[in-house]
Amino acid sequence: MSVLPIVAWPDPRLKRICSPVDRIDDAERRLIDDMFETMYAAPGRGLAAPQVGVMQRLFVMDATWKEGVKTPLACINPKITVLGEAMSTNEEACLSIVGVAGVVTRPDQIELSYTDIEGARGAVVLTGFAAICAQHEMDHLDGRVIFDHLDVDARAALEAEYRGLAQ
Repeated sequence: MSVLPIVAWPDPRLKRICSPVDRIDDAERRLIDDMFETMYAAPGRGLAAPQVGVMQRLFVMDATWKEGVKTPLACINPKITVLGEAMSTNEEACLSIVGVAGVVTRPDQIELSYTDIEGARGAVVLTGFAAICAQHEMDHLDGRVIFDHLDVDARAALEAEYRGLAQ
């Protein structure tokens, strides 16, 4: 396994919709292993394929490892179904937009369906931070980042702050 370079905003790959994964072979398994290694080294809780320059619909996440319990999940061709109407607003950071956090409103509870690394279909109901993490990574597969959740003024301010950090 190896740590991959993380694509940084405003790289245009972060604005593109990813293609479905057609088959799971050794190359995809190596990519997933490398993505977990990269996510843990960053240190993050989720990482989507476009964040390492691969324009495929897959992401990895582990919402609990920083609390001492590893729950790694690799999601290939994921789909999210919102469960209920409750929403939460939280600050979200991103491994591709280091140094700033955006205030994002998302559904509290989702069902995440996906194909796993062995090719089996799976589904899990997620709440709390795990639901936020999965939705954040799914956004990356659809060419969205935290800036896209902000109104015009808040986005301009946060992007200016981010650009200022790069200087």
